[in-house]
Amino acid sequence: MFCVAALVVFSILGIFSATHREYARRALDCVFRRVTLRPCNTGFSEQVRSQILARLLGRSVWAAKMFNKYFEVFAWIFMIAMVASTIWTAQGIYRYYLYGSCNGLNSTSFCAFDPSGTNNKVSSMQDSETCSLVNSTESDLTLAGLDLSLFPRQNESAKDKLVMIACYECDYSRAVYPDIAKLVAKYNLDFTFIHFPVKAGESETFMSAFGNCVYKSSPEKFWAWNEQMFAASKSDLDKPEFVATLASNLGLDGQALLSCALDQATLDQVRSQYSEAKTTKFYGTPTIFINGQAAVGPKPYRVYRAMVNKYLFF
Repeated sequence: MFCVAALVVFSILGIFSATHREYARRALDCVFRRVTLRPCNTGFSEQVRSQILARLLGRSVWAAKMFNKYFEVFAWIFMIAMVASTIWTAQGIYRYYLYGSCNGLNSTSFCAFDPSGTNNKVSSMQDSETCSLVNSTESDLTLAGLDLSLFPRQNESAKDKLVMIACYECDYSRAVYPDIAKLVAKYNLDFTFIHFPVKAGESETFMSAFGNCVYKSSPEKFWAWNEQMFAASKSDLDKPEFVATLASNLGLDGQALLSCALDQATLDQVRSQYSEAKTTKFYGTPTIFINGQAAVGPKPYRVYRAMVNKYLFF
């Protein structure tokens, strides 16, 4: 057992040291002998053991005695710990690749591969009307009862369905939207877009209202306008004229759309959409449902792709 542990340790250290590469070679020879049912070269084991004892004697005689007496026990403990840590690390890498987190989809626990937790961050609600959403958790998220007909939608007949709740001015939504657009185009997904600003305000409500008017005017051109909204500078989104110009550039009547966005019927529609979106119990943007499974935060593209291809195991 000592030879196996020594092989792993010295193989790693040997990357930086020629001396340790020699130790790794001798440890490999020892392991090979044990595998072929031959006795290990005891000289190697004793040499390493004596070097460790020499270092311990300079610090603590008692520690040196304990190490010498329970040498095999310590070797087994080290080996078990090394195997366990290797499995744990491999599991973390696998989960990070598949879910964007070492601890599973939407987990906010610390992950060494994403120490800042960016893949699970959301823009949280800030207005008083949505405070009740803060206490929601991943397990509460649902599409049950959500009336998708109230929102912009494309490819309704497609088998796989994606619902995105996002905010034009939210950094995490803006970061992930290009990947979602790419995913929808590649897999021809049934895509429903729900704009939900994280803070209440006239400019945010206007964006939702204007989007409804664009969709009503031209469902096909809405998606191009939507992409431009996420790509534009956030400082420009508060300007109704700029938002209207984006639509005009697509061949739509920007002035007519501005009038539509200020119409009371359109504003009532926006309020109905916000109320309907809350039934999902989402607690921040972006929240993305793929075939009913929620992914909270800006996940890497590979995670969404795996969800569409059903490679994730929940």
